[in-house]
Amino acid sequence: MAARRPASRHTRPKTPNRWPRAATAVLCLGFFVLGMDVTVLNVAVPALQHDLGATLAQVQWIVDGYALALGAAVLASGAVTDRIGRRRSFVAGLAVCGSVSALGALARHPGQLIAARCGMGLGAALLMPATLSLISNLHPAAEARRRAIAAWAAAGAVGGLTGPVIGGFLVEEFSWRAGFWVNVPLTALVIALAPAFVPESRTAPGPARTDLGGLVLSTAGFLALIWSVIESPARGWTDPVVLTGYGAAVALLACFVAWERSSRHPMLPLSLLRDARVSTGAACLALMSLALFGALFVLTLYLQGVQGCSPWRAGVHILPLPAALALGAGAALPLLARFGERLPVVLGLTLVTCAFVVQAGTRTESGYARVLAFELVAGVGAGLVACAATETVMGAVPRERAGLGSAINDATRQLGSALGVAVQGSVLSTVYTSRLEEGNAGGAPLRAAGAFVDGGTGLPPAAREAFVAAVTTTAVTGAMVSLTATAAAWYWLPSGAPAAAECGLKARPADGRRHRHRRRRSGRSGRSGRSGRSDNR
Repeated sequence: MAARRPASRHTRPKTPNRWPRAATAVLCLGFFVLGMDVTVLNVAVPALQHDLGATLAQVQWIVDGYALALGAAVLASGAVTDRIGRRRSFVAGLAVCGSVSALGALARHPGQLIAARCGMGLGAALLMPATLSLISNLHPAAEARRRAIAAWAAAGAVGGLTGPVIGGFLVEEFSWRAGFWVNVPLTALVIALAPAFVPESRTAPGPARTDLGGLVLSTAGFLALIWSVIESPARGWTDPVVLTGYGAAVALLACFVAWERSSRHPMLPLSLLRDARVSTGAACLALMSLALFGALFVLTLYLQGVQGCSPWRAGVHILPLPAALALGAGAALPLLARFGERLPVVLGLTLVTCAFVVQAGTRTESGYARVLAFELVAGVGAGLVACAATETVMGAVPRERAGLGSAINDATRQLGSALGVAVQGSVLSTVYTSRLEEGNAGGAPLRAAGAFVDGGTGLPPAAREAFVAAVTTTAVTGAMVSLTATAAAWYWLPSGAPAAAECGLKARPADGRRHRHRRRRSGRSGRSGRSGRSDNR
């Protein structure tokens, strides 16, 4: 028996049993830094406009460039990560993020800052799939994997949602440049810890093929789409140039699908998306990210512009959101074990929809209580979705393709985040400008340098009314997006507790290593439908 080799070419990480928790903690810390980088500049919008003279469209590109580059490159890097080594990819991504962050801190022009944010996103594309694929392989048992994925999802989401808090403090105490400098010591710390605690893991050695055609087509398609969305408020939604951009996006993404179908080594194997758990789980993550992170961008502007908060206070007021998200991720675990993936995903998306309904009732005289209600309800819902939908995707992908499964999960989340900022930011700008022109309010336009925070007074009264009208419109948009995701999850995700073969066990090599898990599973054999096999060793 000892001479038999597993059918899979996957190499399991060789690490003592005492290390998986420490390795998971290091990976979650790296993912926290990545999540923080997505949103750390959200509250720095007025400071960026004042210091660099950036327009709102340029600010949207600064915020979006990171998520867009990450989402565009992560699929290609997922396949490469499986070949060159997941820990090596993790460390390399951290090194790129840290070094490019230092360059961003020295930027003197919005274009330089956009380039730095895109460079950080490319580094994150190496890091992100490595974290989840390593966690998936460190914890082969379904129950342990779910706990680890819940911690991973909470770390990334808490990083993303506490980014405005950290950014607000840094902007007030130092400047927006500190939002870049903070990455340097954090990435150095994780790089130092990774070799000591995180084992290397890869598939069998072989050439790391990169689907350059797919990478170029997908990146160009999403760039055209997000450019069109961001430019629509300034140029007009029916402007010929904007319509041409939308048409180019559709054509490029259609070419990407055709290319992937014919490619011998596709960046995105479309066969994986035929599994409803993969395609629906990824779609739910994308739509939830689109709604929530777009709302976070709007919320930071609302707290500073309408409620007169400083960047630091605006960040503090957002803290209940990540706290509630962590609570929701923890609550997803017993629901997953008892009911399977559909119930927690549908329940979470329903809560997110209800939160947007609450936000849609915002008035000029509304206080922080309504914001707090939105944050608590949306946070719990997003935590349920982030944990359950990630488990849905990773549980359906064979372990030897864990890097690709992680890349699909990550790409959909980040592209959803980028589209969320673009869509909700553009809706906000369009409605706000239109209301100012209709009412002749004479308020400060969105690109005004320090209008949101100067003296802690925010926008003029008439402009606040226009801004609140824009906020309610973005809330309706978010509710429609999350409601669409709810319907998709209810219709396509399987109901009931998953069988053992669907919980990550089907991809386990059929050799003697499997026997270590039989005693643990034998007590659940009646529920898993494997009673006849688990009792015969």
